Amino acid sequence: MPERGGVARFLMYAAVGAAGTAGHYAFLVTAVSLGVLAPVPASVIGALVGAVINFVLNAVVTFRGHAHSHLAWRTAARFFATAGVAAVLNGAAMAVLVNGARLDYRLAQVLVTGTLLCVTYVVNSLWTFQASKAR
Repeated sequence: MPERGGVARFLMYAAVGAAGTAGHYAFLVTAVSLGVLAPVPASVIGALVGAVINFVLNAVVTFRGHAHSHLAWRTAARFFATAGVAAVLNGAAMAVLVNGARLDYRLAQVLVTGTLLCVTYVVNSLWTFQASKAR
């Protein structure tokens, strides 16, 4: 289970995640609006852009001190493994909602983002950054 203060940490995770989400959505909307990519691939690439932003902010702010050690590379690898799985889930969910349910890609992305926020918080809290605390 996440340690005490989990609600405050989740709120911080969500707050710093807003920057990554902004990067994700900016890429998504720009790529789709310019006709460069369809919504699903644009969303997956945008998710990876957001993941880079989120790693830096979460390592420095949300889970500060837990990634500043000889285990920093392991923490980064775990974070990006989680982000990679989340990007795949993002793409699958977007395909279902946009292509199957015919939702507007922007609404679909908001629904997917909210769900994955909760999932990735649990994984990052219990596995990614928690592991670096056990020195």
